[in-house]
Amino acid sequence: MSDPNLNDAIEPTESVDDELDTVEGADEVDETKAAEGGTPEGEAAEEEAKAESDPVAKLREELSALPGEWYVIHTYAGYEKRVKANLEQRAVSLNVEDLIYQAEVPEEEIVQIKNGERKTVRQNKLPGYVLVRMELTDQSWGAVRHTPGVTGFVGDAFNPYPLTLDEVVKMLAPEAEERAAREAAEAEGKPLPPRKVEVQVLDFEVGDSVTVTDGPFATLQATINEINPDAKKVKGLVEIFGRETPVELSFDQIQKN
Repeated sequence: MSDPNLNDAIEPTESVDDELDTVEGADEVDETKAAEGGTPEGEAAEEEAKAESDPVAKLREELSALPGEWYVIHTYAGYEKRVKANLEQRAVSLNVEDLIYQAEVPEEEIVQIKNGERKTVRQNKLPGYVLVRMELTDQSWGAVRHTPGVTGFVGDAFNPYPLTLDEVVKMLAPEAEERAAREAAEAEGKPLPPRKVEVQVLDFEVGDSVTVTDGPFATLQATINEINPDAKKVKGLVEIFGRETPVELSFDQIQKN
């Protein structure tokens, strides 16, 4: 016959073992979740790491934390940088620095070809426009609108609408990517990696009428319908025996009429 007192003594021990197994199992699940980044802390760390490695994600994070809204103002063509400088000076002189925070002229790097020579230059991404981050009030509106070179706000003249975060990121991303690539190359002591940039041929444009100066089609007139800056060639149409014939010509074989 079993002793009931002995059974009572054993049961608590088994219960304790079960509880220990349960706790150990829960710890293992928590560790697995943490390893997989399933916790809020893990997800936050992943987002932070992504922002650090992706210049556009980092730019988005920085912009979203800034005060004010972004607006677009019209300027006289070629006066964008002057307007930016004038606006920054007026914000100080009119004591509205707490309303007008920042002015930006988005730029991009391009390659221009003229007389057969390639030159890398920076140009305005949005000719005739400047971005302004500000708190829109009557005072700040007046300070911006009456800045020399400004012709008005984009949208409703007196109640302009702000840009979305996506629109601002799209406009400022190229410079952020260029800066990140340059800093990474400098840190590693390596040259900048090649990037795809816009190429502009200043000598010729699609639709131009040119005279062929060399080769079998010399003295004939041609109309350019395609330009290949890298190969320094154009494709065009020349009239031979009353029919338009497609030809490929190098830059040094043609002269603009």
